[in-house]
Amino acid sequence: MSVTDHKIFELGDFAFAGGTVPNARLAYQTYGELADDKSNAILFPTWFAGTHIHNEWLIGPGKALDTTRYFVIAPNLFGNGLSSSPSNTPAPYDRARFPNVTILDNVTAQHRLITEHFGITRLPLVIGASMGAAQTYQWAVSYPDMVERMASITGSSHTSPHNKVFLDGLRYALTADAAFADGDYPEPPRIGLRAFARVLAGWALSQAFYWERVYEKVGFATLDDFLTNLWEPIFATADANDLLAQIWTWKHADIGLTPGFDGDTEAALAAITAKAVALPALKDLYFPPEDEAWAVGHMRDAKLIVVPGIWGHLTGGGSDPEGAAFIDNALRELLAR
Repeated sequence: MSVTDHKIFELGDFAFAGGTVPNARLAYQTYGELADDKSNAILFPTWFAGTHIHNEWLIGPGKALDTTRYFVIAPNLFGNGLSSSPSNTPAPYDRARFPNVTILDNVTAQHRLITEHFGITRLPLVIGASMGAAQTYQWAVSYPDMVERMASITGSSHTSPHNKVFLDGLRYALTADAAFADGDYPEPPRIGLRAFARVLAGWALSQAFYWERVYEKVGFATLDDFLTNLWEPIFATADANDLLAQIWTWKHADIGLTPGFDGDTEAALAAITAKAVALPALKDLYFPPEDEAWAVGHMRDAKLIVVPGIWGHLTGGGSDPEGAAFIDNALRELLAR
């Protein structure tokens, strides 16, 4: 499927954390067929700067999320340019005026899609990678009676202080470009977007990835070739305000902020009743295995499985074939429980 091949769920006037947006929209895609008794639905929300097509490495016949058996729903994150975002929302809520959005806002909208549009009351699995994992945790806390199983891939229940430092680096790379013009740029802030891509390249992959020159093994002659011809083009056409909106959401992710928990992340983790598996990547610089080990230690029925390899955070996106096979197998085991 292409990024333009998706469906829209109309939310009407939707209250985000930062204010209400009229005619808000949730973009999503589905794979497979919903069973007559609606018992085979899997929810798979997207990650930072990704869309539903970036989830497809785990979806399809013969894969863990087998579409001959399951009905997979992939809702797009607010701010990613398909769901309501700074780039596609009319004034006066456009650009930098788009309200701040939380992970809980995303999950609240997704719950409406699942219940109002599809009439689904039970989910055999909620799964997500990176920011998708944050949404997965939020689902398990907000709707425990709906979520039977959850899988967190290269993500966490809350954004750590070290992760926030990284996110501020991305934010300043974009906004330091004079062309950014406080978010009202007539042309994209290209220098800022290039800097953004370079910062991200240093964090998304591990030191070992670069030390072993894996970029050469995947077809790039030099390190600069890898950065210039892979990383920079990825974000060259991205909307800076969209990226900043998603950064804000990521930075403020914490299931402890769910109403009723008063900021107590440990209590929120303890309230999760779903059978859970946490799949951090061995050398992830964003969400190291120690973060998920801490979370699993506070959950009722959770298992920590560290994904081996040197691809760092990108292990959770299917970039590394060995890591992808490892994650696929772990999900099969979880679904068999």
